[in-house]
Amino acid sequence: MTVRIVRLGSDRSPDEGLRIGTVRRPPRGVRKSEYASKNFYDIWLPTLAPSAELVKLAQGAKSEREWNRFMKKYRAEMATPETKAALDLLAALSHQTDFSVGCYCPDESRCHRSILRALLLARGAKVM
Repeated sequence: MTVRIVRLGSDRSPDEGLRIGTVRRPPRGVRKSEYASKNFYDIWLPTLAPSAELVKLAQGAKSEREWNRFMKKYRAEMATPETKAALDLLAALSHQTDFSVGCYCPDESRCHRSILRALLLARGAKVM
């Protein structure tokens, strides 16, 4: 049993399980009924997505300093009781079932999902 960190829209692994979209917005130009069949997500969990303000900050980050600023602010957003509870739930579920969380960004190292990976690991999640 594990949680995988994935790029939404990518091919699914055979044992990936439920795919959770941790994004601010649904995919553009895709019907809601096709989100799962087009490998975006089965369930949308925008609670773990960066705020709209932080999405802009991340997309505009050109330097390491700007990216670090985004990471710090995103970690602060993930410290609210609601987001902590969601992260705790996912960490606990990773010991019971296979599932994945993801975002659209092509490069995980410049995406909030890299921070989600670290936050889940810090909570004892089984991460692949």
